[in-house]
Amino acid sequence: MIKQTNELDQERQNLLLFIWKKRKIIIIGTVIAMVVAIVVSLMITPQFKSTAIVFPAATSTVSFSEQRNAKAAAMDFGEEDQAEQLVQILASSRVRNRIVEEFELIKHYKISQDDPNKNFKLGKAYDDHIQYTRTRYGSIQIDVTDPDREMAAEIANRIVDLIDTVKNEMVRERTIPAFEINKRKRDQLDSEKVRLQEHLDSLSQLGVVPTESRANLFQAYNESKNAEDKAFFKEQIAINALHGASYDGLQQQRDERIIKLTKFEDSYEQSESNANTNFNHKFVVERAVVADKKDKPKRMIIVLLATIGAFVFMIFALLVKDRISELRKAA
Repeated sequence: MIKQTNELDQERQNLLLFIWKKRKIIIIGTVIAMVVAIVVSLMITPQFKSTAIVFPAATSTVSFSEQRNAKAAAMDFGEEDQAEQLVQILASSRVRNRIVEEFELIKHYKISQDDPNKNFKLGKAYDDHIQYTRTRYGSIQIDVTDPDREMAAEIANRIVDLIDTVKNEMVRERTIPAFEINKRKRDQLDSEKVRLQEHLDSLSQLGVVPTESRANLFQAYNESKNAEDKAFFKEQIAINALHGASYDGLQQQRDERIIKLTKFEDSYEQSESNANTNFNHKFVVERAVVADKKDKPKRMIIVLLATIGAFVFMIFALLVKDRISELRKAA
C-alpha cells in the first residue's frame, strides 16, 4: 500500500515537472485557443428568448346535460392528458405551417427557395428556435428564440392565439357532420309532427273529436229537443265511428313525435353548440414579452470551456508526443 502511494506521488511529481518544462508551449497554445474562442463567440449572432405559458382547459364545450361531470366545468384546469394533447397540437403542421407562412420564416432563416432540402432545413431551424415543454405543474411552456427580439415575442404570442383557432378547426371537422345529422333528424321529427297535425286538423273539420269527447255526442243526441239537432248529432256520431280509430292512431303518433322531439332537443342543442361556438381551450398564464437581454451565446462560458479544453489537450498531446519519442529511442 505504501509502495503504491509512493509510486502515485512520483507520477504526480513527474507530471508537474513535465508541465513546468513545457509551460511555454502550453501557455502559448492555451492563449491562442482563448483568443480564438473570444473571436468566435463575438461572431456568433445573439439569440433572444421570449416565453409564454398556458394551461389547457379541462373541457372545451358547454354541456346541456343535467348529468354532466362536475370536474369538467369550464373553469377547471386540464390535467396530464389535456396537457399532452395540447403539446401534440402545438407541434403539429397545422400550427407550424401558419407560423412559417405568416412570419416568412423561410426567408427569415435564410433558406433558399431553390434548395432541394429546404423543407428539411426549415423543419430543423423551426425546431431549434421554437420549443414546447410540459412543466411539472401541468402547464405548457412555449419558448421562442430568435435574433430579432420583437419577432420572438410576436411568434410566441401568435402561437398562443393559434391554440384556439386550430383546435376549433379540428373539433368542427367532427362536430359539424354530427350537427347536420342531428338537424336532419330534428327536421324529420318536426315534419312528421306537422304532417300528423294537418291530418288531425282535416279530421277535426269533418267533426271527429278526441276519445274523451265522443261520449258527450251520445248525451247531446239524447238531450236534443228537435229532429234537426238529433240528425246533426247522429251524423257526428257516424263520422266519429267511421274515423275515430284513425284519429286516435294519428293522435298517438303525433304525441309520440312530440315526446321524441322534446327529448331530442338536448342532443340537438349540444351538437349545435359544439359546431357553431368558438371555444377557448386554454388559460393564458403569461404572454410573451420582448426580451431585454440575450439568451445565448454565453460568451464567458464559451471562452472558459475553450481555454480549459485547450490547456488539457495541450498537456495530453505533449505527453503523447513525448511517449512516442521515448518508444522510438528504445527501438
